[in-house]
Amino acid sequence: MSKEKNFLQKHWSNILFGILILLVVIPQTRQPIQVFLNRIIAFSPTEIDETDRETLKDYEWYFKNENNKTVNFTQSEGKPSLVNYWATWCAPCIAEMPDLQKLFTDYKDEVDFYFITSEEPKVVRSFLEKENYNLPVYYFLSSPPDLLKSSSLPTTFLIDAEGKIIIKKTGAANWYSKTVRATFDKLK
Repeated sequence: MSKEKNFLQKHWSNILFGILILLVVIPQTRQPIQVFLNRIIAFSPTEIDETDRETLKDYEWYFKNENNKTVNFTQSEGKPSLVNYWATWCAPCIAEMPDLQKLFTDYKDEVDFYFITSEEPKVVRSFLEKENYNLPVYYFLSSPPDLLKSSSLPTTFLIDAEGKIIIKKTGAANWYSKTVRATFDKLK
């Protein structure tokens, strides 16, 4: 057996690990790898126990939509809502977007959806077109109510018609699971 072949047999796992590290360091391959890994580890978010749910009382919150029109979150008072903070550069955000798109497609008539970002509209529009998403995107104009504040991306809140926060999830999640869909079905 040649020395080269013997070396490869003994060190193949180290070589593969080195290649993986190299791929994670290169910007063009880092994000797809991160998105893939986040999709693998994303679990279905769970409902907050009924006795621990907080109720949103302040709906006064302004943002602008894709058409640069000012929107007040008070329009969702008395309706179920999903609020998702995200960004196009955030791998966990990108990982959960396909599930959120399916959820939006299925429940957009029963639930108000808010996909909120602080990125430039041009960047967001390009991302949505590339991925073929038709999610309703909004841009911050004011701070959210205290119960909806978060400094982590992604963070998602599911709020029922009475203003109770049913789900609060930070990090990527499987939003199209049977469990989540059953929770959405109860909101109708």
